[in-house]
Amino acid sequence: MATIETTRREFLIGTGALVVTFSLTPGREPHALAQTTGKAKPVALDQVDSFLAVHKDGTVTMYTGKVDLGTGTRIALPQMVAEELDIALDKIKLVEGDTALTPDQGPTWGSLSIQIGGVQLRQAAATARQMLVQMAVQKLGMPSADLAIKDGVIFVRAEPHRRVSYVELIGDRSFDLKVDKDAPLKNPKDHTVVGQPVPRPDVPGKVTGTHTYMQDFRVPGMLHARVIRPPAIGATLETVDESSIKGIKGARVVRQQSFLAVVAESEWAAVKAARQLKATWSKWEGLPEMSKLWEHVRSTKVAKDDVAVDRGDPKKAIAGAAKTLKATYDFAIHTHGSMGPACAVADVKGDTAEIWSPSQASHWLRREVAVVLQMDAKGIRIRYLDGAGCYGRNGHEDATCDAALISKLTGKPVRVQWMREDEHGWDPKGPPTLVEISAGLDAQGNIVGWDSELWVPQADITEWPRTLAATFAGIPQKEAINPGNIHRNLDPSYPFANQKAVAHRLESTPLRPSWIRTPGRMQNTYANEVFIDECAAVAGVDPVEYRLRYLTDPRGIAVLRAAANMAKWETRPSARRDQSGPIARGRGFAYVKYENARTYCAGVAEVEVNRQTGAIRCTRFYVAHDCGQIINPDGVRAQIEGQVIQTVSRTLKEELKWNRSRVTSVDWASYPILRFPEVPEVIMELINRPNDPPWGVGEPAACLPPPAISNAVFDAIGVRLRSVPFTPAKVVAATKTTGARA
Repeated sequence: MATIETTRREFLIGTGALVVTFSLTPGREPHALAQTTGKAKPVALDQVDSFLAVHKDGTVTMYTGKVDLGTGTRIALPQMVAEELDIALDKIKLVEGDTALTPDQGPTWGSLSIQIGGVQLRQAAATARQMLVQMAVQKLGMPSADLAIKDGVIFVRAEPHRRVSYVELIGDRSFDLKVDKDAPLKNPKDHTVVGQPVPRPDVPGKVTGTHTYMQDFRVPGMLHARVIRPPAIGATLETVDESSIKGIKGARVVRQQSFLAVVAESEWAAVKAARQLKATWSKWEGLPEMSKLWEHVRSTKVAKDDVAVDRGDPKKAIAGAAKTLKATYDFAIHTHGSMGPACAVADVKGDTAEIWSPSQASHWLRREVAVVLQMDAKGIRIRYLDGAGCYGRNGHEDATCDAALISKLTGKPVRVQWMREDEHGWDPKGPPTLVEISAGLDAQGNIVGWDSELWVPQADITEWPRTLAATFAGIPQKEAINPGNIHRNLDPSYPFANQKAVAHRLESTPLRPSWIRTPGRMQNTYANEVFIDECAAVAGVDPVEYRLRYLTDPRGIAVLRAAANMAKWETRPSARRDQSGPIARGRGFAYVKYENARTYCAGVAEVEVNRQTGAIRCTRFYVAHDCGQIINPDGVRAQIEGQVIQTVSRTLKEELKWNRSRVTSVDWASYPILRFPEVPEVIMELINRPNDPPWGVGEPAACLPPPAISNAVFDAIGVRLRSVPFTPAKVVAATKTTGARA
């Protein structure tokens, strides 16, 4: 359990005296690395010093605004820097997500940590290496072509004893150098660190229980807080009986308008006080009926239309086609379901604030905290600590703003720990998604026209969703809706001659929305890849061969064939259904080029369907994956496996439920997820392209399970599932009306 004394965490920024970096070591206080610079540490994206510091002890500190959410970037990013600098990996120390010390590289989202954040670090390291070599040229009196580098030492190839180290050249001094976008990178054939399966440094502590999570963190003198949520989402606070908790030692009420909390010196006292406090709230029933969700979606006012693709004349082509198809697909509202409820610690003093948060966007969060505290963001420092699950804008940011507001109101450091019902009931949700697709086929079964429509909320990708603290405390904030770029992949990964895809951006959505892993890309790929299977069935063509009719991208073709070969896909023009026995087995295919711009994935799902109960089990899942240059193959494999397991859960189990007033899925019983016995075997083939740029890994493969499982169910029992989740009740209902939307 980490404890930081206030006097030990003060450092001088902007005084020209010292820069201090912190690294949490399990069971120990943070240690500091001092670097005398003569000026404040830069955090601009165009400065090498924003990313790197070489110390006199031979170590290198690298600074990144990206954070490791369990994605393995804590080792992959240092691998990229170690490779370019030619230093040992164990000499790199990492500072992540500290707004005072790291550059703002954007939120940790969108599978961009390596693709953008890592590439920025790599280029900064290449620039630093180029400068160090030039310094060595002057020091050794030899041209750069005659020099080599090993473990931070530059030496003359023909006379290895003639050498100079990075420490001698620049140890504990600034580079004072802009990042050179043209600084040459190492040739991939010379890589010794990038491409290697280096173990993650955080795993041992997480396995043994010694790792410091946000929930473990404490500061001296802090209060424990619990926020009391209303019984209805839009309710306002009417009365509070503070005397109802007078029997709990040290407990007291904190309130600003309808923001209500209790604080105490012990956590258990805060929990008891939250349960015991008597308050009355106004009534509110502003949510649509759950049974009429899709009618509500269709009737919501459209703010604008985003056209993803508009090629040829699909309506005319469909009207003149030999055969026409039309289908509607929906994807339920999902919660993040983080295994550990959100937590944060805040210490607000006057016009400054120190905050510890598991937010995946600490620089963005600083702006949101500034809104809640009504102070200049420059006075706020946010430091990242690991939380228990994220993959989107879950409850972390709201818990952080809760803690900041309560700290301001009490004048004390405050730790806010959400309860399970807070996490499930009040985190932002992945919004409902509705897709309708029409297509026309010629006499040979070829797709001659494709027309799709998507109904999703509008989004301002530069703004964070509204925070609960500001909403209930009556603090003005921008009314932003940000569920992510959820129109991406609406246009399928196949270049049809006549094709149109339009996203109807809705003015509102029933619950506060945000992005959840693979937002929109998953839902849109699900609809596209099930529909193209439906077209293949009507054409009487094997699904894999049908996709190959339209793919022209060599890398897409390669990954598609790799998945089919790995799964030993048997080409047959009709479903492979075994009509005997209570358990039917099937296989289904899916393919995506992520955002139609990067990372190719193809997958095969193997399922078992219980004919009597309708229960589906995904027993095995094959993935072929091309993300360009692979930095750490173990990390890539772990990410793919995690995506498949998580998304099988979302496909088969997960669906948020609510009444007219509030979310009712507030625990694991009312929001079931996949259990260990239900986890499929995941088999994968990684296609490494070391000479190509590295692309994202954390999201693309998650697009595959929903369509692959739906297609596998059709292969097994001849039923099309077009409504996620694929619950037993939907399967049973569909078998009674085969071909109907299930």
